[in-house]
Amino acid sequence: QVQLVESGGGLVQAGGSLRLSCAASGIIFSRYSMGWYRQTPGKQRELVASITSGGSTNAADSVKGRFTISRDNAKNTVYLQMNSLKPEDTAVYYCNAQDDYRVYRVYWGQGTQVTVSL
Repeated sequence: QVQLVESGGGLVQAGGSLRLSCAASGIIFSRYSMGWYRQTPGKQRELVASITSGGSTNAADSVKGRFTISRDNAKNTVYLQMNSLKPEDTAVYYCNAQDDYRVYRVYWGQGTQVTVSL
């Protein structure tokens, strides 16, 4: 059974930092590209940042220079370090896993709320 369990969300003031973690089980983690997405009510889920199985990263323009994605294959965990948070970063953040070899294998976590106050 595949599980992606996010943690680290919460309430923070603008300008503050949070680090999200996503612990994966039930998959061969090193074969998967991992991503962080976010969603606010009434809007589509959007990609925040991603990291391939080889370690290449990508980030949305809105978070470049502020958010950093990383992975620890030994711990089957992907992280999202979020600095200089803004109120517009408020959303539910979801962890995503996609098998690089069988791209139809896509999994999602349950989401963690991030709220940035003024």
